[in-house]
Amino acid sequence: MCIVLVRQGKRLPLAHDQHTRMAPAAFEQWCRALALSPSTCDYLATIRGRPPVRRVTSRAGNVSGAYPSGKMGVTIQFESHKVELWAILIMDHDPEVLEFFDQPDTFKLRYPGTRAGKTQGHYYTPDFLVLRKGSVCFEEWKAESELHRLAQHYPTRYQPVEGGGWRCPPAEEAVAPLGLPFRVRSSAELDPTYVDNLVRDLGHISLCTSRPGQMC
Repeated sequence: MCIVLVRQGKRLPLAHDQHTRMAPAAFEQWCRALALSPSTCDYLATIRGRPPVRRVTSRAGNVSGAYPSGKMGVTIQFESHKVELWAILIMDHDPEVLEFFDQPDTFKLRYPGTRAGKTQGHYYTPDFLVLRKGSVCFEEWKAESELHRLAQHYPTRYQPVEGGGWRCPPAEEAVAPLGLPFRVRSSAELDPTYVDNLVRDLGHISLCTSRPGQMC
């Protein structure tokens, strides 16, 4: 398989690959089946037709890169060669996932500050926008250990859910006007054995990876 990397912020097609993205008529039918509002459908159509809003970079102790998605027909960026890349591998082979888009949009998150009555905020880009057969949502993938650390240091931003799982209330509020939900996903949801089998099956595919200071 010939891999064409992302360069200068552009998404280039993969050679010798057959993507399975929805045709326009199928997308409209999917929107109707989920009873999405016209404005939400228009927003999703915009995301589907444009490149990522952000280019990922590596951080200390992590490896970023791009995976050649057979489902999407483009390379999909990841900032974690385990958590995010593993999630991409699973979505690319999950029949319930119709489409998924990396770095889909940027939002302003607002949350209580360290001083009483003060509000803080920062700009944030979710990892993915995921269109499934019966749902659609923004997703952020993090290591379980990282989520525990974040919840301890930023309790208003990352919170455990009773019965298991995590949520980010500021992100939920930021995307709510679009008529879309937001989910925090954990590495605890990933099955290492299943991922190992996928990696073994895809052993002939090379990835574009980079470390801090390098670019794909």
